[in-house]
Amino acid sequence: MEKANFVDYIRVFCRSGKGGAGSRHFARTKFNPKAGPDGGDGGRGGHIILRGNEQLWTLLHLRYHKNILAQDGEKGSKNNCTGKDGEDIIIEVPLGTVAMDEETGETEVEILHHGEEKLWVRGGRGGLGNSNFATPTNQAPDYAQPGEDGIEGWKYLELKILADVGLVGFPNAGKSTLLSTVSAAKPKIADYAFTTLTPQLGIVPYRDNKSFCMADLPGIIEGAAEGKGLGHRFLRHIERNSVLLFLIPADSADHAKEFGILYNELEQYNPELLHKKMIIAISKSDMLDDELKEAIAATLPKDIPHLFIASVSNQGIVELKDTLWKALTEE
Repeated sequence: MEKANFVDYIRVFCRSGKGGAGSRHFARTKFNPKAGPDGGDGGRGGHIILRGNEQLWTLLHLRYHKNILAQDGEKGSKNNCTGKDGEDIIIEVPLGTVAMDEETGETEVEILHHGEEKLWVRGGRGGLGNSNFATPTNQAPDYAQPGEDGIEGWKYLELKILADVGLVGFPNAGKSTLLSTVSAAKPKIADYAFTTLTPQLGIVPYRDNKSFCMADLPGIIEGAAEGKGLGHRFLRHIERNSVLLFLIPADSADHAKEFGILYNELEQYNPELLHKKMIIAISKSDMLDDELKEAIAATLPKDIPHLFIASVSNQGIVELKDTLWKALTEE
């Protein structure tokens, strides 16, 4: 159910409404059968608009709506009456949704705030009626503009999880256990790799009724930047995390090498990720004595803060929260 209900990537066909044609009409009154042109303009075609909704956390509701077709504008009519605009289509999406064009790959719209509305696919303009073309030398224009065509094409909607802290680590590093310890989230926990197949969010309470959001992301493996394992499906979710918490288990054969692999995968996927604030946490450290902790600490990068924690026994959890909060709030 977890895998089926979380949809963070979807392909849809979009077509905005065509503009209505302008009217080619001439006024006829009882006393003036040649009162001149009075054709109205056509209505605008319907737009396709994206709206942010903080109550949504997946694109599942769009899975069975692959064709998004906006209404065409109505034609203009006599007496300079403008045609009715086509009805806009408003699509509600979770915060963190990015809309892209399939052909160009360009990002067109990005939704980050609740209630935020952004025009995604613009409807065609309505054509001008013949009354717009009347001049002193051409008092009876017998032509009007057609409506402008709408825009159509295949598009992508992609969800990138919005969280303050993203957990980065190999499968079975203890990320889900940590999230369940510091928040009310209940991710699946088991003694095998890739237990977590979709991102899990948890609100971590802090002092003085403050809190921050932490994301348990699917485990990364060497070659993820090239698409191995869960590949890009995992990596794109960390692009919006303010702080990256690298989780390395105490029983790892080489802690520095494991961090180096994780760091390298981020660099290959998107070098800008390396500008984020980073913290290293050695998990399951209740099995270590002080001498082993010192030996492990000596191999870790000097410019990145590190802590030793144990989620099951709550060892170092308070210090970890303090360190994360400081990283999130400092300039």
